[in-house]
Amino acid sequence: MITNLLMIAMLVTVVIVYFMNNPLGHDRRYRWRCFFNWFPLGLTYAFLYMGRYNLTVSKMALGDLMSKEDFGAIFAAGSITYAFAFLVNGPLTDKLGGRKVMLISALGTALMNFLMGLEIYMVLTQGWKIQLGWTFSILYSLNMYFQSFGATSIVKVNANWFHVKERGVFGGIFGMLIAMGIFLAFDWGDIITKATLAVADPNSNPISIALRSLLLTEGATVNGSWWIFYIPTIVLLIFFIIDYFIVRDTPAQAGLPNIETADASSGEDDKPIPTMELLKRILTNRVIIIICLIQVCSGVLRQGLMHWFPIYMDEVNKAMAVPITFFKDNWGFLLMIAGVTGSMLAGVISDKLFGSRRGPVAALLYFITLLASIIMVFTMGSYYVLGAMAVLGSVAIIGVHGMLAGTATMDFGGKKAAGTATGIVDGFVYLGTGLQSLALGYITSWNWNFWPVFLIPFGIIGLGFSIMIWKAYPQARKGGGH
Repeated sequence: MITNLLMIAMLVTVVIVYFMNNPLGHDRRYRWRCFFNWFPLGLTYAFLYMGRYNLTVSKMALGDLMSKEDFGAIFAAGSITYAFAFLVNGPLTDKLGGRKVMLISALGTALMNFLMGLEIYMVLTQGWKIQLGWTFSILYSLNMYFQSFGATSIVKVNANWFHVKERGVFGGIFGMLIAMGIFLAFDWGDIITKATLAVADPNSNPISIALRSLLLTEGATVNGSWWIFYIPTIVLLIFFIIDYFIVRDTPAQAGLPNIETADASSGEDDKPIPTMELLKRILTNRVIIIICLIQVCSGVLRQGLMHWFPIYMDEVNKAMAVPITFFKDNWGFLLMIAGVTGSMLAGVISDKLFGSRRGPVAALLYFITLLASIIMVFTMGSYYVLGAMAVLGSVAIIGVHGMLAGTATMDFGGKKAAGTATGIVDGFVYLGTGLQSLALGYITSWNWNFWPVFLIPFGIIGLGFSIMIWKAYPQARKGGGH
């Protein structure tokens, strides 16, 4: 209950930060309409995350029905699909507009979550003999295809509404939305798990008890784990309707004058750019290529910390006479704190201290992630220290991800190519995600001590590439000003 109240308090705080940050002096009408554009879009993105990372929660709920090797293979299949989907979905976003593809994303993700929940329901209640490793790899890959529209959508839309000098703080907001989605997946997922146990958990909180009466039939003999997927389905359908009526791609479509954004598209006319020209523009941009390489490492580190730590603690707890429940019960909340802190800190420092340059902040945060990973190697048996380092590393790497995926792509892609730039950059993130998922699925089944060791080289490489873009700043075209 307290964590949910704190989540709401942090959400309110970020909204206040948004309204306080107005370096361009936009009038009151513009600020409010902009808020009602990015806020529902952002909440949709958060619930997309819930419908993505609920896989980790389901693995812990299903136990032996989904082995670590199965989980690693499923997550890798989805991540690789997500990565390559951007080759199509990035340019498609620039062609169709962010609003339309967010609607596609919400609807498609809702459908795939429903089908995954339905499969679990049939396995648990009807005795279907299905290998979850194979069928979930297909369904989760389709889920991740639709998920891939989410990031391109939110960046594409907001590239039209935010000036370069506002985007560092917006990068913090973007990271906050990611963090909120992680909280929804892990902590709300844990609440749903406890609410749908066939044998009631004596430690259930009031929310779980209320959900139990709503979701589980009297006399149930199996856990209702399918609700881990059904709840995001319902919420995403609601936000599909909200976005349809409220979100608009540009200020002009909302009845306001468009603004000069001072990014890489500034000074150009409003004619759409052909797809091949978009791809050429992005793939010949040195800064974006380096950002892609950084984000491969970010994908390894972010998911390597975020998903494997709770699985590790779940195994540790099962072997202990007195389980350490703090991390398992609050992991989503801890990650939300990490995400909000890292993202807002990164955004404010970038805009206020480094003149809206993104490279210095990425380098600083990579150094912190690397240091945390090294300490983890020596603290595998000290669970609270290990947990603190996993959280610290997450603070830094979520900040990097929000800064580069949500802000730098707008800057260096420009509003015309924001979807394509985001697609390509986020695609590389999920190549890293797929790599760590396959590797750690086997490494952790063999020896958990090599889990943090695997992360360290990617911290070193990411730090090196971040230093290479230390001075990078977007250049407007055809005389567009800053």
